[in-house]
Amino acid sequence: MAKIDELFHCLIEKKGSDLHLEQGQKPKLRVQGEISEIEGTEVLTEEILKNIFQELVTPALWDKFNRVGDLDFAYAMGDAARFRSNFYRHFHGMGAVFRIIPTKILTLDQLNTPAVLKNFGKLRSGLVLVTGPTGSGKSTTLAAIVNHVNETTSRKIVTIEEPLEFVHPNKNCLIVHREVGVHTDSFQTGLSTAMKSDANVIMVGEMRDRETIELACSAAEMGILVFGTLHTNSAAKTIDRIIDVFPAKKKNQIRSVLASSLHGVVSQNLLRTIDGTGRVAAFEILLFTSALPGIIRAGDSTKLNGLIQTSSKDGMVSMDDSLRALVKSKVISPEAALMKSIDKKRFEEMVEDAARKVRMAEEKELRDKELAETGFMRKKPAESKK
Repeated sequence: MAKIDELFHCLIEKKGSDLHLEQGQKPKLRVQGEISEIEGTEVLTEEILKNIFQELVTPALWDKFNRVGDLDFAYAMGDAARFRSNFYRHFHGMGAVFRIIPTKILTLDQLNTPAVLKNFGKLRSGLVLVTGPTGSGKSTTLAAIVNHVNETTSRKIVTIEEPLEFVHPNKNCLIVHREVGVHTDSFQTGLSTAMKSDANVIMVGEMRDRETIELACSAAEMGILVFGTLHTNSAAKTIDRIIDVFPAKKKNQIRSVLASSLHGVVSQNLLRTIDGTGRVAAFEILLFTSALPGIIRAGDSTKLNGLIQTSSKDGMVSMDDSLRALVKSKVISPEAALMKSIDKKRFEEMVEDAARKVRMAEEKELRDKELAETGFMRKKPAESKK
């Protein structure tokens, strides 16, 4: 058993999401979004970390880490769990973070995602993006969408990830998994090959540079259904982010390509539930309508919010409306919603209103207590005369 497995067992037992190892500090876990030390552990020295790290990778990968200072890979702890792993160097020495990958791919129903996400599996071509900050559950949602395609259609699916996270069994589809750095040199080469491999669906783990974005859009134009991720927190910022990576002379061209190929943007955030027992996702959903291409070509992303607001009957929803619904149903607190909201002023009023209600409840409780004590004092002399 690898030395790190004991820490992984602790992560699984506490239902955490990430294990953090930093030179000069004790091991830490992220549980329900909060980071804390693992009790009873020792401070990690360079020697301890080297022994842990070298057990997890091949000599070739260890040499690469020493050369580059960063390394991404997936680690499997037998059949118990898999982890998305990253080694890195920093000011104080070495560090690593391990994010647990669920061994079972959850369905869209099990994740309680909006029903409209199932419609993406019916598309024959186009670009669908799942976006959000690190740790927002993008990969889990994307895996559930791919699983839905796998269960409901008969197509060829190629996934390109760094590292390979979710391993899909062949159900109704033929699935090919490719890991950047192992099976292909880069996302660009992986995409280029997938486009020539008779693929119907391509899943790109991360669209992090201009070349990858351009190839993904080209694949969508060719009639392939492309799923990808970006680190943006709204539909408008997602489209702006794609346009902004291109030089000025190519912006109009990519707007035209995106206008004809973009079929959906799902932006999500994970928030701690009000009872502190788990986390729940809030979604912003933009879908293709006849008005969307014109907005993209005009470069006026500010109109997207209005489009989403007026198309709620089609399944669209803004992030703020999703957050507001979770607050109203008492799933999350107004304070949690404020942190993730787009229109802060709207949620500041909700926080103030919630604080006012708490103060009123506390004042009523205090008055009731004083009345009870006063009533008791009044009755006492009468009882003593008896």
